Amino acid sequence: MEERADDAELAALFRRDPESFTAVYDRYHRDVYRYVSGRLDVQAGEDAAAETFLVAFGLRDRFDPERGGLRPWLFGIATNIVARHRRREARHYKALARGRAETADGPESRVVATVAAQGMRPRVARALLGLNQGERDVLLLVALGQLTHEEVAQALGVSYGTVGSRLSRARKKLNKTLNREDLHG
Repeated sequence: MEERADDAELAALFRRDPESFTAVYDRYHRDVYRYVSGRLDVQAGEDAAAETFLVAFGLRDRFDPERGGLRPWLFGIATNIVARHRRREARHYKALARGRAETADGPESRVVATVAAQGMRPRVARALLGLNQGERDVLLLVALGQLTHEEVAQALGVSYGTVGSRLSRARKKLNKTLNREDLHG
């Protein structure tokens, strides 16, 4: 039953039997882990993923399938947990922007490497620093979490239009920053 249950059925099931929450973990852990480990280092990602499910288990009675699915709900919790690590994340981006080799092997570096060649890391990191928290959250939920605009809206508790505008602003800021650095070195 758990394997085929939709989110509303799973919610009804884990409200009756808390042990069945393991089906939620089994279904969504990989996606949540991939997202948080992309935002943080691997160890912090493991901890943040575990904390996401611990918090979700504690809040399981508050989950409302009418407001959206379990996946965006979990990603919203994960994003809040990542926000607690924001200072560390910002320090990491600053180190990348300075081109420090010992920090260049972190998970953000993998994201940066997919965006541009190795030599672009410091510039992309500086560009990410230029985004506000909302823009960075939307951009990274789409890029790392591979969430749809609708899922991002549910995860962050914002409108679909807000997701689109934040993503558009983030992309414009990234392009502007990267193009300006191309011109001015």
